[in-house]
Amino acid sequence: MKLTGVELRRIAMPLVAPFRTSFGTETVRDILVLRAVTGEAEGWGECVALTDPRYSSEYVDAAADVLRRFLVPALGAAGDVDAAAVGPVLAPFKGHRMAKAALEMAVLDAELRAEGRTFARELGAVHDRVPCGVSVGIMGTVAELLDAVGGFLDAGYVRIKLKIQPGWDVEPVRAVRERFGDDVLLQVDANTAYTLADARHLAKLDSFELLLIEQPLPEEDVLAHAELAKLVRTPICLDESITSARSAADAIALGACRIVNIKPGRVGGYLEARRIHDVCAAHNVPVWCGGMLETGLGRAANVALAALPGFTLPGDTSASGRYYRTDITEPFVLDDGHLAVPATPGIGVEPIPHLLAEVTTTTEWLPL
Repeated sequence: MKLTGVELRRIAMPLVAPFRTSFGTETVRDILVLRAVTGEAEGWGECVALTDPRYSSEYVDAAADVLRRFLVPALGAAGDVDAAAVGPVLAPFKGHRMAKAALEMAVLDAELRAEGRTFARELGAVHDRVPCGVSVGIMGTVAELLDAVGGFLDAGYVRIKLKIQPGWDVEPVRAVRERFGDDVLLQVDANTAYTLADARHLAKLDSFELLLIEQPLPEEDVLAHAELAKLVRTPICLDESITSARSAADAIALGACRIVNIKPGRVGGYLEARRIHDVCAAHNVPVWCGGMLETGLGRAANVALAALPGFTLPGDTSASGRYYRTDITEPFVLDDGHLAVPATPGIGVEPIPHLLAEVTTTTEWLPL
């Protein structure tokens, strides 16, 4: 398949409510969307990098720059390529996994549309619908948190994830457990906000029977996570620390995690995400699909990924309305706590032109 060009499009998507984590608060998502054009089809990709390098070292302006100057030209110079070749072609350029993932997604979408195959079939999905959890940000008060959690449970979400940080952890979790009971699937996400010195404090969470504690320590501290895992009963789940199938295998071997959160953008793409899934399955380590507040484009691909057999925990594949009043695709709507896996070629969705135009801030065409 020969690329004729790639469009870089920046869009601004207002959130229905501010989303606060330990590394900052978002009110508008600044998103880079890619459109890969070939002689046979067009494919769409979404870059999950944030505006600022707080979740990871990547950020939107840098992703656009590396795509413009290095990644897209390299793929063009490679001639006829398929999605499986994208990773090897881009391997000489260090890092920038989110930018690479967006380009791979766009190429894979175009390839599958041209061949009439679905994302789900290509990745190896075994389900036609997936259970959905929801991520609840840090709130101003516990009362606000309880109202938010109650609303999400009423909407049908089957699992609640609470963002935590020092000063907002044990008491909010206690309040949610006391209000909604032990039957609610509940987990927490620290986004690297703690150190190993906080182990005794984090162990206080054990009494709430959580599914997991996600990424409590800095991403480089894999050995420290292994030590923490000996000091707390709640399973440790790694997010930011997992950047490849190799890093997942190493973390598992070291005893640093019992569960893995797979985010395709963080690991360089959906094909590497599938490899991580396979590594974890071989070691009987459950995985779930994380989210980065994606539009319907990224959400469609994530739902397909979450339908693989090793994804045995509900992911952050929330409905479109969780974050956006109006999505750029047909909205994903919760049905009895589940989302349907798209069943048409490629990722199974595409932007609605007038909705995409309304949120577009810039476009740039890169001919090849």
